[in-house]
Amino acid sequence: MDAITCIKKRRSVRKFKKEKIAQEVMKELVETASYAPSWKNTQIVRYIVLEDQEKIERVARDCVLGFEYNTKTMKNAAALILVTMIKGRCGYEKDGSFSTPKEDRWEMFDAGIASQTFCLAAHEKGIGSVIMGIFDESKVEEVVSIPEGQQLAAIIAVGYPEVIPDVPKRKTVEELVSFK
Repeated sequence: MDAITCIKKRRSVRKFKKEKIAQEVMKELVETASYAPSWKNTQIVRYIVLEDQEKIERVARDCVLGFEYNTKTMKNAAALILVTMIKGRCGYEKDGSFSTPKEDRWEMFDAGIASQTFCLAAHEKGIGSVIMGIFDESKVEEVVSIPEGQQLAAIIAVGYPEVIPDVPKRKTVEELVSFK
């Protein structure tokens, strides 16, 4: 599949078949996502693949701040990808000072790029995904150990799609672009 088709056809999938994703396939997705650009090539993003159904249930039940939409999506997923980022590298100089007025917010930018790259790679393999940001980070850490020096940036639910949603209405190019 060419890149433009992949970008235009990928959807946020929230209903999955009850089918596991092979660990080798997950490794391929992470390997592909490792090519996402990052601040000064710092490559701060890491992936924890949560396959344990009991832990997925706990995250879905206890860690989504009461947002039922995420609860249903997570419980239905084959796995949850916990996207973490190494703190204090992206947007910084070696002496610890900030390189940009965005300060440490650049970390989330890199995590977003990597997450979308992961989702596009998954789509190309026939795997559905949805990036979720409504969760209580400290509660997730009670369920799954996040390595020291890392912070949870996003959770991606993945699985083979049961339903692929229609394309939502898109804004026109005229609404999105201006030339100065």
